[in-house]
Amino acid sequence: MAWIETQSPSFAARHESGDAEAAGQVLERLEEFREEIGSRFPALPDEVTAIVHPGLWQLALAHPWLPLARWCAAPASRRYFAGWFSLREIHVLAPAALESQASGAPGSREALELAPLHEYAHLVVAANNPGLPPPFGMRGFPRYLRWAWLVEGAATWFSGQVPHLRAAVARRLREGGKPDFPPSARDALVLGGTVYGLLDRAVGAQACVALASSLDDRGARAVIERAFELPFLEVEAAWREHLTAFAAGRERARRRTS
Repeated sequence: MAWIETQSPSFAARHESGDAEAAGQVLERLEEFREEIGSRFPALPDEVTAIVHPGLWQLALAHPWLPLARWCAAPASRRYFAGWFSLREIHVLAPAALESQASGAPGSREALELAPLHEYAHLVVAANNPGLPPPFGMRGFPRYLRWAWLVEGAATWFSGQVPHLRAAVARRLREGGKPDFPPSARDALVLGGTVYGLLDRAVGAQACVALASSLDDRGARAVIERAFELPFLEVEAAWREHLTAFAAGRERARRRTS
């Protein structure tokens, strides 16, 4: 089937001719999300093209880093690797393929429907945090893995996926033993957003933007202490409590940690 291009005010989409309607849906959601996330971050990427793939194998062939990232992830996370990103492109599955990727767990379909926004959020974070990939490569991919909790956490948080990942978080807590804090690359996509959720409750929305926009050569501990304005071990204890409550559906009301 021939590939064609569809335009919107801020994006282009390349897709199979039979997926024109689906590509239009993707572009419409991306335009709405661009306006929303642009009110939070000072910089937005220019000239982004969304490549809409009809199935997983086409997506994997287009971006060999994606199968590697999925292989590194815990089983609870793998189905949510439904796209990838490069300097000026996001690669996503067509809506029908996203729906078929969903499990029967509550929230799975809704989380996957937000996958194009997740991938665009990656580019927004990179536009505001030059230390993060893209581009990928022999240096970029290890850096992505080192900061995966920050990168994937930001993408799930700002795209709105986190509330829909409750069942995946609960599965991870049942299956994988005690998670690291901050979450390892294995758990970053499913658990990373809960770090941002705790930060939003404890400090506020702008702190989430600041966390996504800065790194520290001293590592994750320094970044977390700066974001929460608390000692690392206090944040870790609060996160573990928050994680358990989130998985059980009983998060605390918003408050500032003191």
